Amino acid sequence: MAVRAAVAAPRGLRRLFSSFAFSPLPSNAANTAPPPAEPSTNLFVSGLSKRTTTEGLRDAFAKFGQVVNARVVTDRVSGYSKGFGFVRYGTLEEASEGIKGMDGKFLDGWVIFAEYARPREPPSENAAGGPPYGRP
Repeated sequence: MAVRAAVAAPRGLRRLFSSFAFSPLPSNAANTAPPPAEPSTNLFVSGLSKRTTTEGLRDAFAKFGQVVNARVVTDRVSGYSKGFGFVRYGTLEEASEGIKGMDGKFLDGWVIFAEYARPREPPSENAAGGPPYGRP
């Protein structure tokens, strides 16, 4: 009943009864994309199907150079892919070819994205000065 009243109500009352409060982002927040990663032999691959395996990822990227290591990150319980993985090539040139060859292409029915991997950030300390989780 309240929904009908809100729909029929003038714009001001509709805003008053609305549970969705829209506030536009500040103009500087829209341009907060991180800078592109520096070229490296390690690639980050996203958009993987849940059925993609490490072997399938290795085979797909092996067309563009010698794959030193490939790994699909999987869920511990189900064993399925979490949708991303890593591929390491022997040289920067091979890694560059791997990105050019596979970025935006289909793998196991899904469009995947390949880019240079960013280095892992060091874990942050909590307020007590201990590890970020659990007991020391």
